[in-house]
Amino acid sequence: MSILDNNLELTRQIEQVAEVAGYLWQKGWAERNGGNIVINITNEINSSISDLTSGASPFRSPFSVLRFPFSTPLPHLRGCYFFCKGTNRRMRDLARWPMDNGSIIHILDDGAHYEIIADKPVMPTSELPSHLSVHNYLIAKGSPCKASLHTHPIELVAMTHHRPFLEKDVLTKILWSMIPETRAFCPKGLGIVPYLLPSSVALGEATLNTLDEGYDVVMWEKHGVFAVDTDIMSAFDQVDVLNKAAQIYLSSRSMGFEPEGMTEAQMQELAETFGLSLKNTQIL
Repeated sequence: MSILDNNLELTRQIEQVAEVAGYLWQKGWAERNGGNIVINITNEINSSISDLTSGASPFRSPFSVLRFPFSTPLPHLRGCYFFCKGTNRRMRDLARWPMDNGSIIHILDDGAHYEIIADKPVMPTSELPSHLSVHNYLIAKGSPCKASLHTHPIELVAMTHHRPFLEKDVLTKILWSMIPETRAFCPKGLGIVPYLLPSSVALGEATLNTLDEGYDVVMWEKHGVFAVDTDIMSAFDQVDVLNKAAQIYLSSRSMGFEPEGMTEAQMQELAETFGLSLKNTQIL
């Protein structure tokens, strides 16, 4: 018996997580237990699952008698449900056995504690507080984004080792200019967060501040990428397109020349033709 039984939409969401986890591993962006996925599945929760709080469900985890606290209450997440990669679990295993390597949690009504439910008592990622802080922010802003992704795309991380690229919107302009799809599918560009200790409160706060500036993808210097979108596949697609642009740039440099890139006029034409966001008009 599984919590996914008779819930096709929740099954579809978990299968999409597994698919993305496989892509991350295949691309070399998820070494060992690196990276995290957290999705808001509240809309996919049916009555058989919501009855878990009564204690009568066969899916109630042995951990669910415990209440795990957050260091800071997250009031906009009261009653919400999330699926996330388990702590110390590998993306390659999440891809094959998502319910053995992922955790479903329920945020209690106080917004300050959560319980674990679902097939197996998998503890959620140690980075859960930072991911949920972002989801709390997204709900407060009325954002349609339901998924957050953290991963380590090789070429994008490599580019953050060059100090001039870390100036505001410099890397965005370079990546937009490499291929039209980057401007089309990542219209808000790439926000930059200077190096901070992984999993730290400071890194979480800096990420929230960068999202608040209007970006959907945030680059953590010498570490990785954090992206949000309506679903996990769309979040992956944004990172994938940005990293393809980084690959084109670095391939050009490895052949001995500085890539010309599209002109500012060509990028402006793309924005006008496809009705793209002009948030970063100052760099066009």
